[in-house]
Amino acid sequence: MHKRQKPRTPEHRRDLAADGRALSMSHNGSRSFFSLSQLVLSAGQIKPSPALKHSKITYFEVEILDVQSKKQICIVDKVLPASTLLDVKHKFHKACPQWYPSRVGLQLERNGPFLKDSVSIQSLAVSSIITLYFTDLGQQVGWTTFFLTEYTGPLLIYLLFYIRLSTIYDQAESRKNFRHPVVHLACFCHCLHYIRHLLETLFVHKFSEGHTPLKNMIKGCAFYWGFTSWIAYYINHPRYTPPSFGHKQVSYAALAFLMCEAGNHFINVALAHQTNSGNKTCFPSPTYNPFTWLFLLVSCPNYTYEAGSWISFTVMTQTLPAGIFAFLMVIQMSLWAQKKHKVYLKRFYPEVRRKAAIIPIIF
Repeated sequence: MHKRQKPRTPEHRRDLAADGRALSMSHNGSRSFFSLSQLVLSAGQIKPSPALKHSKITYFEVEILDVQSKKQICIVDKVLPASTLLDVKHKFHKACPQWYPSRVGLQLERNGPFLKDSVSIQSLAVSSIITLYFTDLGQQVGWTTFFLTEYTGPLLIYLLFYIRLSTIYDQAESRKNFRHPVVHLACFCHCLHYIRHLLETLFVHKFSEGHTPLKNMIKGCAFYWGFTSWIAYYINHPRYTPPSFGHKQVSYAALAFLMCEAGNHFINVALAHQTNSGNKTCFPSPTYNPFTWLFLLVSCPNYTYEAGSWISFTVMTQTLPAGIFAFLMVIQMSLWAQKKHKVYLKRFYPEVRRKAAIIPIIF
């Protein structure tokens, strides 16, 4: 027979309750300790040792080869992903001091285009080693120096012919013959044209930090300076004959010249202050200024006004050298306008698709 268990006394019940509370407190304490441990582990070390830090920065190596012989010139190492091509050129210049950055031309392919200085290295990388081809661009000059030199020459050269130096004209013949008023007007218009160019170069135009070969500046100066000498020699010659239709021809042509000069200036100001819509640059639109209304018809009105200035100058002076120069300028302006028009079509297609490049009638 089994013995009947005695009913538990109140003292015994109290002991069991006390033991339960002790177990519960012990369990809660372990949970609290576990939570505190998890918090410490998730927070990491309070004072991590510098020796345990590991760098995760990835560097690139740029191998530079000669574009002709494909021989390796140097390797630019430890190039950061955020670096630009200009940074690589500066490091290349330190390794090869004879080639300063503006003289260095870098290409991804031997027959490919030259890469811009603003291109990031990371955008060119296929692996950790980037191969670029080097071309010596020759001696370079800045764009501001280029235009200041190109425009200062004609201004000074024309004035030397205007004062009729004894080494150029016969002084007896110069004192004998009377100067027609168009000679003085032509000098004023010619000087005004190049003074405007110089002031716009300094205060209006926004040039990139790029450079151009010195040989381009020499060719530009030879063209402008040579034609200026030819034009000035004929207009300021003691035997110069005035235009066939006299005062009317000179007056209307001079008025057209001044209007084209004003229009050219206002167009250049509008181009220098293009409006931005978000991250996109907007094509300049006509304003209340009537000289900017030409934007409705052509995409390069500055070239239209420039060509108009030289055509007006030719009519005003009625000289063959000025006519030849105006003809060549119209051709050159048309070529530049066509190139810019293609760029504008890609960037501002809806706004310029119905416009001509330089001549309003031809679409």
